[in-house]
Amino acid sequence: MAPIRGVGGGTTIRGGRAPRGAGGGFHLGAGVAESGATEAAERPAAASAIGLLALQETAPAAERDARAHRRGEAMLRELAALQRDLLAGRSDPARLHSLLELTTGEAAADPVLRDAVAAIALRVRIELARRQTAAFLSPD
Repeated sequence: MAPIRGVGGGTTIRGGRAPRGAGGGFHLGAGVAESGATEAAERPAAASAIGLLALQETAPAAERDARAHRRGEAMLRELAALQRDLLAGRSDPARLHSLLELTTGEAAADPVLRDAVAAIALRVRIELARRQTAAFLSPD
């Protein structure tokens, strides 16, 4: 088996089986293991606090993404229903109002999802402007 060189090329890691009785897995040298254990014992609260902060940062982002996804889906459903109503010759002011309410909301954390929802909201605003213009120009 060919040796694998590290990033810098100075360290060679050889493939193969662990010696008998080693228990398998990854092992650190004695000096490295002792210094790591000492550092971990000195700062366990700091490490757990950083982990909790990281968890708190990811949860709201996932929740914002889920809410933005649901809002985008709702806008698409309402746009499709508006299209069906227009093709059938019906006009529902309540639908227009609900579409307007859906255009405002919290932005997604994911930039791709944020852009997609913004594009859908723009399309909704265009349709609402078209309806207002058509209502203004209609000879009632």
